[in-house]
Amino acid sequence: MFDGISTQLLFGQVLIGLINGSFYAMLSLGLAIIFGLMSVVNFAHGAQYMLGAFIAWGLLNYLGVPYWGALFIAPVVVGAFGLVMERLILRPIQNLDHLYSLLATFAAVLIIEGLVRQEFGSTGLPYNSPLPGGVNLGFMFMPWYRLWVVVFSIVVCFGTYILIEHTKLGGYLRAANERPEIVESFGINVPRMISLTYAFGVGLAGLGGVLAAPIYQVSPSMGSNLMIVIFAVVVIGGMGSILGAILTGYLIGIVEGLTKVFYPEAANLVIFVIMIFALILRPNGLFSGKEGYK
Repeated sequence: MFDGISTQLLFGQVLIGLINGSFYAMLSLGLAIIFGLMSVVNFAHGAQYMLGAFIAWGLLNYLGVPYWGALFIAPVVVGAFGLVMERLILRPIQNLDHLYSLLATFAAVLIIEGLVRQEFGSTGLPYNSPLPGGVNLGFMFMPWYRLWVVVFSIVVCFGTYILIEHTKLGGYLRAANERPEIVESFGINVPRMISLTYAFGVGLAGLGGVLAAPIYQVSPSMGSNLMIVIFAVVVIGGMGSILGAILTGYLIGIVEGLTKVFYPEAANLVIFVIMIFALILRPNGLFSGKEGYK
């Protein structure tokens, strides 16, 4: 079974797994923040990820704004779009069952993807890497840009975890979800905080889209292709668990990469096998109960 597996192939697939895991972790993180602090099932997360990539592509091709500028501009634009979505779509149904937010955001996905597909077509659009080249480690070739994606995503993910779990602002966010009337007694505008929370989670999706643009082709379906995996990651880690989303995202990426080495036919199925076992053994998620607002 293990005959013919070279060190280069093994470490190459681990690298691919880390890259995929970086996107899984970042998107799952945004989804977990929105659900954990707002109790909203944001099915539009993949479309918002796609918008981040398209905004980066448009900034470069229409306005000449390079990748490094788009890295800051695109998440802000996607976050602002999220604010509009939260006010117009989610706030009127905030006191209803989770199913309503899922259906509403799913409808938003269909509209967003349909408009983008009508404007740009279904064919993927190229986006050149801002960091060409790489370094030869002897056993594998490490592209600079992919190394940057892995390191940057780790910094963003764990920086966000520290912000939410270990700062006063994060304490206010968690308290606003559990006891909003107490938070309002301190003079804090809870509805505005909730809106900004959604914008922040959506902005993380947009940031992931910018990071993905030079690696994957920019296309209207790039977010939809990821969403089933992202929801599986969130379920395995625990719905609303920030740390669970991050760790499970990277873990699933690496497991997926290693599966392609040892049993390629199961690479697309392994995450769902893990999800089934996780639901059987720990229905609330592997990391449920680890954080204060859980």
